[in-house]
Amino acid sequence: MKAFIFPGQGSQFPGMGSELKDISKAKEMFNTANEILGFEISDIMFHGTAEELKKTNVTQPAIFIHSIISSNIIQNFNPDMVAGHSLGEISALTAAKVITFKEGLELVKTRSEGMQIACENNNSTMAAVLQLSEDKIEKICNEIDGIVVPANYNCPGQVVISGELKAIEIACDKMMKNGARRAIILPVGGAFHSPIMESAKEKLANKIEQITFKNPICPIYQNVCAEPITNTNILKRNLIEQLVSPVKWSQTIHNMINNGATDFTEIGPGKVLQGLLKKINPNVNISTFSI
Repeated sequence: MKAFIFPGQGSQFPGMGSELKDISKAKEMFNTANEILGFEISDIMFHGTAEELKKTNVTQPAIFIHSIISSNIIQNFNPDMVAGHSLGEISALTAAKVITFKEGLELVKTRSEGMQIACENNNSTMAAVLQLSEDKIEKICNEIDGIVVPANYNCPGQVVISGELKAIEIACDKMMKNGARRAIILPVGGAFHSPIMESAKEKLANKIEQITFKNPICPIYQNVCAEPITNTNILKRNLIEQLVSPVKWSQTIHNMINNGATDFTEIGPGKVLQGLLKKINPNVNISTFSI
């Protein structure tokens, strides 16, 4: 069975999408994206610096646009199941025909702008914890005063925590003392997938309620539950909760494999998810989309 997976923030790179710009369908979609966003995101994707691409309100639309244009030009795109990491879940919903490209981009715009504001209003960050059990990580997070929570269960031996800067610093110190190989504060704008994103969640919820979700062409494995979902009301609810909940990526991939996935294709910029897949299960077939 074929599974298609869509990357999230962190997969961007200068020049992303330039290989797509001369395809007629892609040109139309880039123009539509520029109109919806109110700035020339295509120029930033093709010619911008790494620093320009790092801003949340640029990064997220850029990755979404790249992913959906790519999925649109694949011949006979007919997935048996899809999933997306964080932001990539909106790409997965769009690729599965639950929402249109325009609707997806409007959701990404609302989501990224809300997250950017939440980041600016809070002194917060994220950190990667390597080679420490999930139980220990969760226990240490629970013991610390202030906001610090597991945010991404990426693969065996790699969990990202998220929260207030001071609480993250204390947590990293405790993780190392409890046997973590490394606990590294990441160069990100703020504490994604934590309670600090509550204000962004409210903005996203309001936008989602304005859109009619259609039945997907295949099951969508959502970050919040790591389970295959087709019910449109549940898809909406989980997409909203995702902003303040951990991304259960490792669990998602295990469930997709257990339910028959044998071939995984990453659609979007970079190869971040392929690297995680190899650590989760090195025996599955992994490929990258290319034109």
